[in-house]
Amino acid sequence: METKRSKSFLTTVPSVVLAILTLIGANIVLFGIGEGLGSFIKIKGDIGEAIPYILYDLVIALCCYFIVKQNPKSIWYVPIICNVLGIISAIVEPTFWITSLWILICGGWVISIIVSIIGARAGKSTAISDNP
Repeated sequence: METKRSKSFLTTVPSVVLAILTLIGANIVLFGIGEGLGSFIKIKGDIGEAIPYILYDLVIALCCYFIVKQNPKSIWYVPIICNVLGIISAIVEPTFWITSLWILICGGWVISIIVSIIGARAGKSTAISDNP
């Protein structure tokens, strides 16, 4: 006899859709904080430019962890979809590698891949332990 449990939002939505929602949400955070709060906080220079990118990387890493933890097989495409804006800007933008902002963006790629690996391992271990 099975118990009736309500399913989580993460279990009902495919990982691709969650990764696209993460991409959109992280870009709103990046540009919203960079443009919107930048005038209120009045932080100029490198620190003012770095704060939105650090938050952007943290949002993507956190979302990658939860998405990949729910579906460990999605480790192959979730970090790529979530970071597609940075990947495209690295390819297309001619001044990407000249400025020091590439360190933050590429660091975010590394963090999201590491966190996705951790999420996949956590998802595999909980999936096995959930089975009776």
